[in-house]
Amino acid sequence: MSRVWIEGDATDQAAAVRAGEVTPEELVEAAIARIEDLNPQLNAVVLPLFERARQQVRGPLPEGPFRGVPFLLKDLICHTAGDPFHCGSQYLKRRNYRASHDTYLAQRFRAAGFVVLGKTNVPEFGPIPSTEPVAYGPTRNPWSLAHSPGGSSGGSAAAVASRMVTVAHGNDGGGSIRIPASATGLFGLKPSRGRVSLGPDWGDLWDGAVAEHVLTLSVRDSAAILDCIAGTMPGDPVTAPPPAQRFVDAMRRPPQSLRIGVLDHVPSGWTTVHAECKSAVQQAATLLESLGHHVEYAYPRALEEGELQQHFGTIVMASLAAEVARWIEAVGEPPGEEDFEIHTKYLLAGGREISALRWIESHVWLQSFARRVASWWDSGFDLLLTPTMAEPPPLIGEVRATAEEPMRGFQRSIPLVAFTVPFNVTGQPAASLPLFWSSSGLPIGVQVVAAYGREDLIFSMAFQLEQASPWMGRKPPVRAE
Repeated sequence: MSRVWIEGDATDQAAAVRAGEVTPEELVEAAIARIEDLNPQLNAVVLPLFERARQQVRGPLPEGPFRGVPFLLKDLICHTAGDPFHCGSQYLKRRNYRASHDTYLAQRFRAAGFVVLGKTNVPEFGPIPSTEPVAYGPTRNPWSLAHSPGGSSGGSAAAVASRMVTVAHGNDGGGSIRIPASATGLFGLKPSRGRVSLGPDWGDLWDGAVAEHVLTLSVRDSAAILDCIAGTMPGDPVTAPPPAQRFVDAMRRPPQSLRIGVLDHVPSGWTTVHAECKSAVQQAATLLESLGHHVEYAYPRALEEGELQQHFGTIVMASLAAEVARWIEAVGEPPGEEDFEIHTKYLLAGGREISALRWIESHVWLQSFARRVASWWDSGFDLLLTPTMAEPPPLIGEVRATAEEPMRGFQRSIPLVAFTVPFNVTGQPAASLPLFWSSSGLPIGVQVVAAYGREDLIFSMAFQLEQASPWMGRKPPVRAE
């Protein structure tokens, strides 16, 4: 039997199933064994659904392009009927809350042929870029168990990076796909606003900042999966423009000489950039030049505006307060004193004090900011290259609130989100590429951003970089063999 399905990506696994080299049952059992072996060290999968997965592969599977490929869902936003859905919160965990229906995205993952093996760990309700919920404990980075895999898709990232599975679901409201991808050496793309439906439960989240997709080992998996899950559903408030061709086909077309701006500092002055993260951007720029692209130090001047943090914070706090109120109504039971974490209580208290007028003022400011940023691409640039994070992955425990410092987690988050948040606000597609590692062996991603609706350009350029500087063969110390 070929080992391609063991060493390769999700596309390889699906091809092996189609060729009869391996059965879906064998893939699922092998993935379950890997999870059981590695999860005690990493704590990536917090809600296993192994028996349901076994039952699923014993019956007929949809004839999608990823038929029989093992998959993990992040335990946030996307949920499946009858399964636990806790969002990293003790409030929901203690009450054993279960979802009553599939989201549209869950339906599309199933139609693509994926077999869900379980749910991955998340910070409580997702606003912190490190995965350390009190409800389930911290997820650890397979490159260094002392370090965080980022967040909020940290459980998914640790699972894929360690090769428990080849692909896992993630979502991104301020960097929550790109940050874990950077921290664990994966490819992670945040699609354009409206590319993937949040229905039927949500029209948008965080005033349109949240996007759904996956974390992958390869560019081709990300492109092919977006082909499976993209598309509007009835009532969606925003619909991204349909692509001219399948994303996986666009990926295979070598890009013509692109004009690429380079940004290696934080223009707003929120934080400084670690020397190794700055060096990663500079090396990526050199690589792009060697591939025939025009590279220059340039960026949207609107990124210099320091008010972004304040206005985005207003939206997040108010949105979280509304979301938790919805959970309390759904559960039908008020929370106890110990049901929510320190940072959640702080956000709830602040969010409940935000008036409708203040929310609208921030909403209008952010829309104006988005226009100022996006206009830079109309000036003749194709892509913007930045660090994904302003520093290497943090240690476990660094991005955590305390009773004495309830804002500590958010303040410590600034270097992690400084380059990602702006493009949640603008709704533009952005991806983290695992091109570099620090002197201590930790992954350092670089981010590329395209104009709204131009995921095709990111996939084409990322695939070119992946071929020029392959990363999939580089594996962390804690991994499946």
